[in-house]
Amino acid sequence: MDDRAEEVRRVREAIAAVAVDVEPAERARRLDAAMDAARLEWRRRRKEAVQEMSDSGMTLREIAKEMDISFGRVRQILAEEIDPPSAP
Repeated sequence: MDDRAEEVRRVREAIAAVAVDVEPAERARRLDAAMDAARLEWRRRRKEAVQEMSDSGMTLREIAKEMDISFGRVRQILAEEIDPPSAP
């Protein structure tokens, strides 16, 4: 199984693990919280990858072409302020 398929499998398992024996409103809140956490982690990792490409000498236009996104979006990603993960 390739890395992407493995990541998708883990996300699906995490979603499935949200308690189904709680009231629907609570289940919805838990799913929202899980999605928010996953989205933050995704943004953090994407920024790290883009930063690594930039640090390796790739131009923003080269990065944009590689990722199939606009030059402006690459600049936005690099400029994003992303809070560090909170301590457990």
